[in-house]
Amino acid sequence: MRSLLVNIDHVATLRNARGETVPDPVHAAIVAEKAGASGIVFHLREDRRHIRDEDVHRLRRVVKGLFDFEMAATDEMIKICIDTKADLVTLVPESREELTTEGGLDMKKVREDYRKRVFPQFKKAGIAISLFVDPEEADIAIAAELEAEAVELHTGTYATADTDARRRVELDRLRSAAIQAHELGMKVNAGHGLNFDNIQPFLDHVPHLADISIGHALIADAVFSGLENSVRRMADIIAE
Repeated sequence: MRSLLVNIDHVATLRNARGETVPDPVHAAIVAEKAGASGIVFHLREDRRHIRDEDVHRLRRVVKGLFDFEMAATDEMIKICIDTKADLVTLVPESREELTTEGGLDMKKVREDYRKRVFPQFKKAGIAISLFVDPEEADIAIAAELEAEAVELHTGTYATADTDARRRVELDRLRSAAIQAHELGMKVNAGHGLNFDNIQPFLDHVPHLADISIGHALIADAVFSGLENSVRRMADIIAE
């Protein structure tokens, strides 16, 4: 069954822009869940550009649905994630220069580090692991080899495609990746760049979808429609 996870990072971005306490990302999480989100996702970055450590602990106390901790696999982040008893950790690449996550993990590069250092810590803590990957056959095969519970398919290339032909190519890649991940026994999540204009073709074409993470598009729409209305509208589209 498909469901919406709301990423509340950009509520924190707005708060931090003025160095004040509003808007509060924790309040946004409460509103989002009441409006139909099945859980909350956030990215605690090394530079704390949006979500901060205290936000994570406050979110843990109020989130009733899935608590999805998005992070780079540094020792610092692993400790915070385990200490807060996240339901799911989504491992992503991260660099200080990027405005937002720009692509999936380089699975060949991280394979051995994840196998020896990262996965054992989360497995011991009982935290499910999702890997943010491009829709590439080799990357999904490595995720299964590592025994990840889920993959989150990077939909950004589809979302930014500037021609119908390119969008069709990307949808076909995502479809094949979803089928492969499902057949390998992993949950199929997705996210990055999805919005009200491109979500329906994605849902129509890609099977086996579970949790779909959307943040920036909802916060942008909420400026005009209100967060509760924006989340409810997207949650209904995804659940249909």
